Amino acid sequence: MGYTIFRLDECEFRPPKGGDMSRSIAPLSDALHNSRANIWRLPPGSRGGRHIEHAQEEMFVVLAGTLTLLLGDPPERVELPCGSVAVVETDTGQQLRNESDVEAVVLIVGAPPEQGKAEHLPDVD
Repeated sequence: MGYTIFRLDECEFRPPKGGDMSRSIAPLSDALHNSRANIWRLPPGSRGGRHIEHAQEEMFVVLAGTLTLLLGDPPERVELPCGSVAVVETDTGQQLRNESDVEAVVLIVGAPPEQGKAEHLPDVD
């Protein structure tokens, strides 16, 4: 039997590899075999890149604050308060944003654990 426990207050957050560098990430994927996961801290006004995942479905769990997702093309703005969960199917345009005035913290889980199969889309306001 194997398991790993992650406690939000003990996670080590670091800058992302690219994009909006005001965000920070605590990677969880090393503990997973069939999926990927990260916890993201998004300060007010920050955003991820708009893209379409062609291989992964993704689940967004809002742990603190309010997350805004832009979903589809053209994008529909969906606001997710703390405690909300959104599941986004493959081939769906998506972008996460913090349009609030407080930090948002979100757990993002993707499966299967494939990377490099996303199509980047132009940002929108």
